[in-house]
Amino acid sequence: MKAEQIKEITEKATEQLVTALQAGRSEVLTAYLTAIGRFHRYSLHNVLLIASQKPSATYVAGFRTWNELGRFVKKGEKGIMILAPIVRRKADDEGEREETSRHIAGFRAAYVFDISQTEGKELPQIGVVEGDPCAYSDKLQRFATEQGISVEYSEDIAPARGTSYGGRIALLPGQSAAEEFSTLAHELAHELLHRGDRRPTTTKRIRETEAEATAFVVCHGVGLATGSAASDYIQLWNGDVQVLTESLGYIRQAASQILEALTDA
Repeated sequence: MKAEQIKEITEKATEQLVTALQAGRSEVLTAYLTAIGRFHRYSLHNVLLIASQKPSATYVAGFRTWNELGRFVKKGEKGIMILAPIVRRKADDEGEREETSRHIAGFRAAYVFDISQTEGKELPQIGVVEGDPCAYSDKLQRFATEQGISVEYSEDIAPARGTSYGGRIALLPGQSAAEEFSTLAHELAHELLHRGDRRPTTTKRIRETEAEATAFVVCHGVGLATGSAASDYIQLWNGDVQVLTESLGYIRQAASQILEALTDA
């Protein structure tokens, strides 16, 4: 697949999102953020492709993977197109054939199917917490420590629920377990995204929206329901497609880093 084709496909998915936002349909962006949480191991382009083709998708895999899991794609179901890298091996030294490096030579169209498009053996429920962060709270605290970020509690920050200071986060005591988890995810997003060279190039509005959107993605990624209104996320769009795609990229980056620590530990 040529670079021009890849660009056309991904731009079309982004344009669909922007068109929906221009029409005031903020729930579309909420759906995209939810998709980032569900498919955090996928690139942003592939998340956009999945969400634009099948917004209701919750768990996707290739035809063979579903077969290995004891499930089979239903007759007549249409695959969801994503971009798969073409990886080639190249010898670092012609005389050392065993020493090889892998590099991406391009991309090709690949197709995955959502679990709703399959039938067969039931899959075990993984990561369903039904509003209770359970062990994820401890893992999130541990993730902060591993990043060199200390977490403390202080009533002095009220009415704020959390504050990021750069290497230190303060949380308001007395929050429910779910609220505290969401607040910590929000402040961690600030630490990951807004404490470096990028900070002077962003506004407070962009930083707060990115942090809240990251918390939304992380909460949904571990099965928590959030009370944040979809209108909170409409602020991501500033009438500029580049601003929108850049923000979504940073949100995916931070949420993926957090969710991998929570789900792989």
